[in-house]
Amino acid sequence: MKKSITIFLLLFVTFCIFYFGMPVINYGFVGLPFGFLFLIILWIVFTMRAESKKEKINVKFKPFHRALGIIALLLLLYVTLLPLLTSSAMFYSKDYREIIGEVKDGKEISNHIAPLAINKVRVVDRQLAYLLGEKILGSDPALGSKTELGHFTVQKVGDELYWVAPLLHSGFFKWINNSEGTDGYVLVSATNERDVQLVQSINGKPLKIKYQSEAFFMSQMQRYLYFNGYATTGLEDYTFEIDDNGMPYWVVTKYKKRIGFGGNDAVGVVVLDAQTGEIKEYDIDNTPDWVDRIQPQSFIEDQLNDWGEYVHGYWNFANENKLQITEGLTLVYGEDGRPYWYTGLTSVGKDESAVGFVLVDTRTKETTYYHQSGATEYAARRSAEGKVQEKGYNASMPVPYTINNIPTYVMTLKDGGGLVKMYAMVAINDYTIVGVGNTMRETMMSFKNVYNMADNRIDPNAISDRKVINSVVARIQSDIKNGNSFYYFTVDGSPKIFIGSSQLSNELPVTEAGDSISISFDADIEDVINVSSFDNLNLGDKK
Repeated sequence: MKKSITIFLLLFVTFCIFYFGMPVINYGFVGLPFGFLFLIILWIVFTMRAESKKEKINVKFKPFHRALGIIALLLLLYVTLLPLLTSSAMFYSKDYREIIGEVKDGKEISNHIAPLAINKVRVVDRQLAYLLGEKILGSDPALGSKTELGHFTVQKVGDELYWVAPLLHSGFFKWINNSEGTDGYVLVSATNERDVQLVQSINGKPLKIKYQSEAFFMSQMQRYLYFNGYATTGLEDYTFEIDDNGMPYWVVTKYKKRIGFGGNDAVGVVVLDAQTGEIKEYDIDNTPDWVDRIQPQSFIEDQLNDWGEYVHGYWNFANENKLQITEGLTLVYGEDGRPYWYTGLTSVGKDESAVGFVLVDTRTKETTYYHQSGATEYAARRSAEGKVQEKGYNASMPVPYTINNIPTYVMTLKDGGGLVKMYAMVAINDYTIVGVGNTMRETMMSFKNVYNMADNRIDPNAISDRKVINSVVARIQSDIKNGNSFYYFTVDGSPKIFIGSSQLSNELPVTEAGDSISISFDADIEDVINVSSFDNLNLGDKK
């Protein structure tokens, strides 16, 4: 018996060390029963093995063994049968479908997506941000040898969009030698790949990221929150964010289970100061404006899929009217400047075409469904890659924008090393309309030319207010890009530069200064404007 008790104590100590000492633990009421169940089963196995070897075990302790067996059985029922009866979608499909809340019907997604501005396009994705961050981290050998880059998250800092990642400890002994914290974070502009910063101080005061995922003992952020009042609180999505002053925080979603053991739903956030350990808790309505995400991506993915899956309840084996999200969620910023989770919706079994698109407010979870068919993110990427298939480039995850009220996917085309080589734009309504270029402006020119030549195949009303000018050509010059001839010209009485391609009009190559022309163009605010139509009135007079 002494041997079995010794084994039990050793197992219990091992369990405690693992549970309270390791850096990554999934805490909560569900985790503890699993742990103790595993512990009891191990002990029973060891004692039974001892009996099989005819080791002497005092008979008076056998009832105690039976009691442990009953406890183990109850724990097993608790973690298996009880969740099935209280949480299974088989019995609660309606509750799972409604957990997303009211899904509003939107009219035009172009009214909600941010319009494209050349110098504000998100051209840096997470993969490229990581490469750029590794490069700047490697420039300091002393720093790179003791820290590593954490997970990059995109967020708005002031009016600019950045990828932000903390510096994390690269091992236990590195943490011991630097237990006061790592030296700051990396900031990568999402709109300019040359803007990469290693932020190690704010207002002359050094930054120290003490509380983090790769720290140990009470500096490990999950454990720190667990022992500071959140042992029985559902916490998810530990996201590193900075406020508008550059101060670092961990923003953690606080959630409740709405359907038994399932139906995770965000109810607020816990904000942990990464330097001081100060903890503040907010409900959804009172969360600071600099916090970009309250609703975790995984929660919204599950809730949207449940909303589309259980449209006719659980027993819908014919998949009638079922919907599913496309390639996950993308964080985008709407015309109102607010952050949204964006995804397409496609019928179950369909891959290339979306039946609609959804925007979910990342703070309030307000959900809007736009019943507009179009290309999925996957189809748009394949279409862009096909445009330059001879180069073997890979397209990044598309980000939706509007270009003169045209919903458009914008993405980068990268080589095998992950570096941006070209840019691409694909019309969401018709993924065969593709524009590529070496610069964003060149890509927009190409896209608009292709779109304007193909607008008989899609709704021409998607083009915004178009202006018409009748004037005289002041200057005109040509340029060749990607095998296409582009003509740059100015007209009397306007400081703007206009651009048109030979594909737009056969009259452009033979137009000279002094010719009278009639042009139309979309209501651009740029200094360089792509024309939608071109008519040389002098040539018309000669016909």
